[in-house]
Amino acid sequence: MAERALRGTRLGATSYENDRNTDLAPRQEVTYDCTRGHKFSVTFATEAEVPVEWECRFCGDRARRRDGEGEEPKNVKPVRTHWDMLLERRSMEDLEEVLAERLEVLRARRREEAAKVEELADQQ
Repeated sequence: MAERALRGTRLGATSYENDRNTDLAPRQEVTYDCTRGHKFSVTFATEAEVPVEWECRFCGDRARRRDGEGEEPKNVKPVRTHWDMLLERRSMEDLEEVLAERLEVLRARRREEAAKVEELADQQ
């Protein structure tokens, strides 16, 4: 019997459940204002943590909550780059010295490779 009831249907594509005797989660509607003047609303569950900023659905800019409630973004210290950490360990004079040494090593290596290429060309 069950085989006949499901014959010809696309399993997984359609839900056979109905909304009868079910309660939806309580919801709240939050209004956001875009920096370009767009206004829109987003529906959240009442127990959800509502963000202060949301991407504008019209232009993609940042939009802020109209009521102004919610926590402000935390002040995060800027990310330290590799260069910043290097400058903490060495002075500019030290770095210029290291650079000169490395450039000399690279130039010597290139001179050796050029000499080998010339040697091979002479042998042929």
